[in-house]
Amino acid sequence: MHKIFFFLLLACGGNTFSQSPDFDKLPTLAWQFKAGPIVSSPVMDGDLVYFGSLDRSLYALETKTGILKWKYPTSGVIRSTVCLENDNLFLYSGNGVLYCLNKKSGKQNWKFQTATGYLGDRHNDFADYYHSSPIVQNGIVYFGSGDGYVYAVKSSNGELIWNYKTDDVVHTKPFLHHNRLFIGSFDGYLYALNAQTGALHWKFKSTGQRYFPKGEIMGNPVVAKGLVLVGARDFNFYAIDENSGYCHWTKTFPRGWALPVTPNDSVIYLGTSDDRQLFSVDIASGKVHWKADANFNIFGGTALGKAMGYFGTLKGQLVGIELKTGAVKWQFTNDASRTHQAKYFKENGDYRDDIGQLLPFPEDQLTMYQQLGAIFSTPALSNDLLVITCFDGTVYALKK
Repeated sequence: MHKIFFFLLLACGGNTFSQSPDFDKLPTLAWQFKAGPIVSSPVMDGDLVYFGSLDRSLYALETKTGILKWKYPTSGVIRSTVCLENDNLFLYSGNGVLYCLNKKSGKQNWKFQTATGYLGDRHNDFADYYHSSPIVQNGIVYFGSGDGYVYAVKSSNGELIWNYKTDDVVHTKPFLHHNRLFIGSFDGYLYALNAQTGALHWKFKSTGQRYFPKGEIMGNPVVAKGLVLVGARDFNFYAIDENSGYCHWTKTFPRGWALPVTPNDSVIYLGTSDDRQLFSVDIASGKVHWKADANFNIFGGTALGKAMGYFGTLKGQLVGIELKTGAVKWQFTNDASRTHQAKYFKENGDYRDDIGQLLPFPEDQLTMYQQLGAIFSTPALSNDLLVITCFDGTVYALKK
């Protein structure tokens, strides 16, 4: 399939860190909820779970029941994941507006308009699935935008503190460490900026590749063990010194992108698209400890329990694995995938021989993913619940 659609490789979602009890057996359905198509990750906080949809609305559901608590409409599709600070929720919408809402009521406190103007956030191509998800720390909200800027605004009132211009869209989620903000751009550079002033410390250029010469930085950077870990569209995954911008090691994945990365002590769990595997990789050396066969593309990060990890695939399946060995313990297949898998796949999981005729244009992939209920997001894990969002608009809450 990669040879037919070399540009069908996809980006990662957020990362989830947890020490919740493990789901060592296939969970059962607690509740489900229907919205518009979803690529953003769910965020659980106390009694509520939040997620945005391509139907332009942000939803807040009761965690225990899945009942809608409130809904906030915007004028743009929502491709990013929210973040929280105290009683506030921060949402970046495809209309180019950052919203601050009360997380309990959904009432708007303030909004900040980026330089995108009335056109909204730029959509680079059909495989540019995500917008930048904001992060908040020490009273400052950081995020990127399709206008090519990185923004820092006050969390209290939305006042602009600084912005930094790159040469292309910025759709990655920033990462803050040691007063440095790390964020990637579709210009192929990873930027290290001063978190207080926006001044450039260093920038690192990806190698580039035949079909993606710019080497667009599409993966969300993560800092661990002194290294900035990030994947790009040039089929490479980079480990870059957080202080100097020097590349310590690189891994090349022959069939596609390796973007969603989740750190866990001395290792990272790295999801791949056309390689269809989850890798456990040593952070210091890049050595592969194990790889788990996912049977399809992985976009979102891995939710971590004590001994188990959980990730979704674009085939609409949630996979539970042992973190120590990579052994697959169970798979949950959503309703859409069970209904439509045979339309696109053989019984062994490979594409049908006539897949090129079924999907003559790259955009047809989106139709397939929606019919399969593809999971672009990172699962949310809290105590006895696993929550996943799917591209067909269904939200599932699974319990032990």
